[in-house]
Amino acid sequence: MSYAGPERRKHPRVVGRFIVSYRIMNEVDNIDITQTKNICMGGMLLTTNRSFDPGINLALEIRLPFDPHPIMIIGRVIESREIMKDMIYDTRIEFLAVDERHRKVIGETVGYYIKKEKEGL
Repeated sequence: MSYAGPERRKHPRVVGRFIVSYRIMNEVDNIDITQTKNICMGGMLLTTNRSFDPGINLALEIRLPFDPHPIMIIGRVIESREIMKDMIYDTRIEFLAVDERHRKVIGETVGYYIKKEKEGL
């Protein structure tokens, strides 16, 4: 089922599969690894193996092509929707805290993929 209402995103979103490790902010031993489905300056969509309640804060570490070091971000879960019963969830994340250097790397990544999509490559 796709969303048919008006576009509410403030930032262009691009499809991209980037490695992400994530954990609930106040927990230490629950790190998991996944991939993004898409990303923009304000957030991303992850595939997760569990459901998260909206409002949960996650510590995220993302590997993007324009920086050899992982990007550390704090994000808030907006929605976690079951895709495959008790196995796979699409989890939408809103970025809460991103430092300026990391914001620049995300911007370069999104810009590169937007250009690539427009060129039809």
